[in-house]
Amino acid sequence: MKIQINTNSSVKGDQRLEEIAQGIVKDTLERFRNDVTRVEVHLRDVNRQKGGSDDKQCTMEARIQGRKPTAVTHNAGNVEDALQGAAGKLERALDSELGKLKDHRR
Repeated sequence: MKIQINTNSSVKGDQRLEEIAQGIVKDTLERFRNDVTRVEVHLRDVNRQKGGSDDKQCTMEARIQGRKPTAVTHNAGNVEDALQGAAGKLERALDSELGKLKDHRR
């Protein structure tokens, strides 16, 4: 499973952020490693310099071979919480999608 991290100009995409994001995605989606070929993570600050309680946004898109991408978005007060929230949502979405696919194959 390849993991690609993208940030806009309002979120500093440094090595530390890359390591945190990679770790969260790998830990949360480990059980889907044979089904998911790539996960794209998009991080942005929706209010930029204005601030706010839920202004950090993380969108994650998982690609499963032969299927349309599955995407989720989560907003939080900081980047790490946005990553955790989006990863949890993506885990539930993949669990549902792949569960239905496996049921259909039976």
